[in-house]
Amino acid sequence: MTMRLRDLIKHVRAAKTAAEERNVIAKESAALRKAFKEQDSTYRHRNVAKLMYIHMLGYPTHFGQMETLKLIASLGFPEKASCSLLCCLAHRLGYLGLMLLLDERQEVLMLVTNSLKNDLHNRNMLIQGLALCALGNICSAEMARDLAPEVEKLMGSINPYLRKKAALCASRVLRKVPEMLEPFAEQAVALLSDRNHGVMLAGVTLMLEMCHADPAVVTLFRPQVPRLASLLRSLLGSQSYATDTDVSGLTDPFLQVKLLRLLRELGRGDAESSDAMGDVLAAVASNTESTRNAGNAILYECVQTIMAVESIGGLRVLAVNTLGRFLAHRDNNIRYVALHTLARVAARDPGAVQRHRATVVDCVRDADASIRRAALELVYSLVNEGNIRELAAELLDYLAVCDPGFKPDLAAKICVLVGRHAPDKRWYLDSMAKVLRQAGAFVTEEAVAGLAGDRLVEARGRLEGEDAAQVSAQEAFDALRAILTRHGFGDCVLARTIERVNGVTLTALAKLGVRLPALAPQVAELLDRFSRAPAPEVQTRAVEYARLAAARGGLAGAVLEPIPAAEGGAGAEDLALVPAEGEEAAGNGGGTGGAGLLGADPAADLAALLGLDAGAPAATNLPAPGAAPALAGWSLQAAVPRFATLRLSPPSGTSLAGPGQELTQRLHVVNSAPGTKPLVLRLRLAFQRDGAGVTDQVEVGGFPPGF
Repeated sequence: MTMRLRDLIKHVRAAKTAAEERNVIAKESAALRKAFKEQDSTYRHRNVAKLMYIHMLGYPTHFGQMETLKLIASLGFPEKASCSLLCCLAHRLGYLGLMLLLDERQEVLMLVTNSLKNDLHNRNMLIQGLALCALGNICSAEMARDLAPEVEKLMGSINPYLRKKAALCASRVLRKVPEMLEPFAEQAVALLSDRNHGVMLAGVTLMLEMCHADPAVVTLFRPQVPRLASLLRSLLGSQSYATDTDVSGLTDPFLQVKLLRLLRELGRGDAESSDAMGDVLAAVASNTESTRNAGNAILYECVQTIMAVESIGGLRVLAVNTLGRFLAHRDNNIRYVALHTLARVAARDPGAVQRHRATVVDCVRDADASIRRAALELVYSLVNEGNIRELAAELLDYLAVCDPGFKPDLAAKICVLVGRHAPDKRWYLDSMAKVLRQAGAFVTEEAVAGLAGDRLVEARGRLEGEDAAQVSAQEAFDALRAILTRHGFGDCVLARTIERVNGVTLTALAKLGVRLPALAPQVAELLDRFSRAPAPEVQTRAVEYARLAAARGGLAGAVLEPIPAAEGGAGAEDLALVPAEGEEAAGNGGGTGGAGLLGADPAADLAALLGLDAGAPAATNLPAPGAAPALAGWSLQAAVPRFATLRLSPPSGTSLAGPGQELTQRLHVVNSAPGTKPLVLRLRLAFQRDGAGVTDQVEVGGFPPGF
């Protein structure tokens, strides 16, 4: 014999571990299976109750589904079948188990169709209500087709309890079988005249479900707009209804919300219906108190309806002002909803939202992170060429003091807004400089690249038609030195880009030292300083440029010669580098070209510069002019463990013309722990073959011990 439900709950609560709980449930499930096999109907109601409890704990209960159906089919408890109250309790327990333990996807549910049909014809309204409730929760399409006539009949019952239940059940039936919509349409309209608020609410809900299921029904219901508007007006400030519909001084806010949603569906895209409901919408927006949540819910639905229908401009302004009052509310949830609604309104009518711009900007400074982000999205949609200066100034002021967690989003939005709505280039550069100074560590690489590429290159050095700038050699050197040594532009980018910026600056510095020999000592001093930089890329560049400057035969002039300007690109005439007094700009070998600067043996000079072994380099045959190389874009990347050091020499070329050609590249690896730790190399190759990219990665090991 199984234990009572009360004892089962006590045993489960007394379990100290999950294993003990599973053991209790397993024992009781076994006892339930035994009772089901013995067809024990005496305690069937108790067994179903325990099944529901086990199901709520998350354990399988599929073995007891048939017992639930048997309980529904029974008249009540066997020993007290004549008692109607106990019969209702048995049905209530059975239908509750049916809704919890089964769903519409299970075929066994079809067995309960006959029981539901019998209960829908029962004389007891409570049993009829239970059957309607179960049908409205788990009915399948087949059950909906079979029982729809009974549901339609009960919608015309003289009992308001059954009319309400039948209307709600009809909503589920229409979701499963939309083609049966027509018989319920007239019944739904008739429910609007009911004196019971619950029945009216169920009728409006059914009409909403019909509008969603079939847009063609909207035309059928539009003649009811004056009637719905009159019903909504009667609820405003009315004291004639029973006190059970009063919520915080408002008459049935649930019905008001449903009516507003139905009016929204009926007025969308129809000017005549929108005009018929305009007065009542204005009355709701003006007379509803916003001190309680119920009033705020009604006002929110009213605003949504005004924005959805074909309303006049004055009504839209009233709706936007209502949302403006929401922004001043103390409740963060109401303010969040108002910000999202205003963002949708701004997409259609940004002018109506502009008057609340100051309040929205104040929300950007709110302590709540959700409010800040919603307000920032709204500000993003409000900015235009007319207010960019004012809004950008306020956002920049807040950027300097906002939380670090909010700075990335705010800085990104400011960069986009400044780049999109900048009135002129000088203001754009000034604003971006402020962003970089105040939140440089949070600015994305794309924003910095846009600053340099879109404005500096495309503008070709000109700001609003100004003449070409005349920069002395010393001024150019000071500017590059400031980037490297001062807490300036180099600290205003993301940490991962500082190394890249300093590397490019060192390249420019090395080129400046070649073109202006008088600056060579100062350049050499800076290069020596950055040869000990912690960043590997910066350190490598500084060492290479220092050795390049000290190389013989004018090799630096050939390697660092000016790059020709691309066709259609930015010219060099906009920024003229003027030597200081007593200085002369160095040429590229006195007009002899790069070959004359390399000396008698350029390959030997290059090998000495890069620290390669002496000897003849590997021959590299270049393809004939105009011939497409069979292999191009050669790239080799290598990695070693931390205890080893790696130096990767430049390749002998980046392309091969065809079979029989060679391309060489040297790797210098030093194992600091020979004999104790084995050396492992990981190589990644990338090149293009016949126009298609090829990538391969390999791990090399198995070196001799002690290597």
